Amino acid sequence: MRNLSLLFSLLIFHVSLKAQQIVHRDPAIEALVGQVSADSLRAHITGLVSFGTRHTMSTTTDPKRGIGVSRRWVLGKFNEYAKQSGGRMTARLDTWTLKPDGRRVDKPQEIGNVIATLKGNDPADDRIFMVSGHIDSRVTNVMNRDADAPGANDDGSGTAAVIELARVLSTAKFPATVLFVVVSGEEQGLLGADSLAGTAFQQKWNIEAILNNDIMGSNHSNETNIITNTKVRIFSEGLPAYQTAEKAAGIRGLGLENDGKSRQLARYTKEIGERYVDNLEVVLVYRNDRYLRGGDHTPFVQRGFPAVRITEMNEDYTRQHQDLRTEKGTRFGDYAEFMDFEYLRKNTALNLATLANLAKAPATPQNVSIEARTLSNATTLFWQAPKTGGAASRRPKGYYVLMRETHWPFWQKKLFTTKLGMTLPYSKDHYFFAVQSVGEDGNESLPVLPSAR
Repeated sequence: MRNLSLLFSLLIFHVSLKAQQIVHRDPAIEALVGQVSADSLRAHITGLVSFGTRHTMSTTTDPKRGIGVSRRWVLGKFNEYAKQSGGRMTARLDTWTLKPDGRRVDKPQEIGNVIATLKGNDPADDRIFMVSGHIDSRVTNVMNRDADAPGANDDGSGTAAVIELARVLSTAKFPATVLFVVVSGEEQGLLGADSLAGTAFQQKWNIEAILNNDIMGSNHSNETNIITNTKVRIFSEGLPAYQTAEKAAGIRGLGLENDGKSRQLARYTKEIGERYVDNLEVVLVYRNDRYLRGGDHTPFVQRGFPAVRITEMNEDYTRQHQDLRTEKGTRFGDYAEFMDFEYLRKNTALNLATLANLAKAPATPQNVSIEARTLSNATTLFWQAPKTGGAASRRPKGYYVLMRETHWPFWQKKLFTTKLGMTLPYSKDHYFFAVQSVGEDGNESLPVLPSAR
């Protein structure tokens, strides 16, 4: 009898486990995440470090050393991966000449960004999702173009991540377009990113998200001696600096200072990244970047594009912007041997899951609004279907209504509906709300906050 009772209990436990699904993972995205390789990332870093220095003002003609050959090497990688894309991926080197600026550019210099484009397969979908890292490196003196500057982590890690993402995603098919960008000139003043952001703004590219990766492959810090490869930071802006005073007043009036597009992208990246990457916590930092530092997402943020910076949890400043030397037993310099390639794999996978989920998802709902003309303890939301539906298979199967308390950092509830509106028994005075489109495979668009009506 006891054996029968035990067997019955085990059966009930087994059924409950099968019925219980903690999070939904798209099998196609899960398979792509599994292809990100620590060994492959290590090989990319080894290749980048082999060029001695990648200083922006270093030689562009030497076949073995300097910024020129390193950019051509990345272009070669992109072109290699493009061969397995069925014609969907193309790569180019976008170059121009810098003029002396009296600061960090002291002579005319060719500069270039390496860009791979994985074209979306829906002609009606003009959305672009972008991932970036910077290729240039430096030592202590920002104008020292001659000394060896390995730049393994700063920002070989971000560049290697972009190369690896291009490798894995080159075989994937998405309705939207994905850009893989390796920019130059970050250490001289975000020059490559600023040029590309200017082009995107002038040509009205529909960039819905930019993930900038800079210093993301080391698991430890100096001074505090913290060692962990289970946390990564995402920096994001709250109240957009580019907003006019009138728009800023409206944002403050609704209490949305913490809900700019970049902040929404950061929350989205945390949710999706933690869904697909085991043993990784995404820590949201509510500022655009660190003290005394800057990143290539900033020129895009300043032009109104949603952009965030992904960087390691604990930085070791004995490895960043350092002449190669040993002092009092401490070895200074940005060498590959001080990196954690399993940590870099997880952080690269975080990028992949987010990009793939965004590029597979339907476009965002349109004209999301909240009923604010009457006093009520319930909240009513309305919206319209996305404009870019394309084929029937691209249209949303439904929508998530998100909600969170006003003091809460993340979305707390997700309520599904197939309708274009919902009334909730929660007061709009106590909560923030947003709406996402949901695809057939469960992939969610970025959230859209409602305007008052």
